[in-house]
Amino acid sequence: MEKKQRVLIVEDEKNIVDILRFNLRKEGYDTQEAYDGEVGLALALQEAPDLILLDLMLPKIDGFGVCEVIRRSSQVPVVMLTALDGEAQQLRGFGLNIDDYVTKPFSSAELLARIRSALRTFGPQEGRKPGAKFVLGDLRIDYEARRVCIRSQDVRLTQTEYNIVAFLSEHCGNMMTYSAIAKGVWGYFDEGCVKRLQVNMANIRRKFGVRLGENRYIANELGVGYRMNGERDE
Repeated sequence: MEKKQRVLIVEDEKNIVDILRFNLRKEGYDTQEAYDGEVGLALALQEAPDLILLDLMLPKIDGFGVCEVIRRSSQVPVVMLTALDGEAQQLRGFGLNIDDYVTKPFSSAELLARIRSALRTFGPQEGRKPGAKFVLGDLRIDYEARRVCIRSQDVRLTQTEYNIVAFLSEHCGNMMTYSAIAKGVWGYFDEGCVKRLQVNMANIRRKFGVRLGENRYIANELGVGYRMNGERDE
């Protein structure tokens, strides 16, 4: 029997937890629940869930604090639940490498779609030849190992950041629109995807050691999308 994927729900409102548990189990997921950040963090580190639904405003440790500690050792997908729709809150969340966020109130269909997308992003990617590599100057991608190196040094990317880089490398030399990248990485495109891409790309550039305004490795056409420079070399 195939093992069910397990979702950790970290949310302090019991009625929301009950609804989430019901809908997730109906869709075939296992669930664990925590009602404050301290317990949620302990379960996240001890139980290794496949995905975490993480409320922002939690007792004891808030969602940002929980995510910050988790990201020191794990790239498990994190979908943040928040009633705060301000851009500063969203940017802070993506700065901590959350994979997505959903603003309350949300529909069950929307949330389940975001969960499926985050799990797909985290999982193995199809359509790549075993052992395939990408080389661009001192940048090297090992698709099978999901590993990125610059000057033989590993670059520690989140799963989302890696998938963006891998997607662009597979279309090397072509300007890929925001919509095309979002659909390739998350499986959908909505009004929030451009901001998510921009925040993730800022993190990627920083980790690549690229200064503001430089187009080394990846070029940006404002309002259009991104292009991986050079030609693909397998």
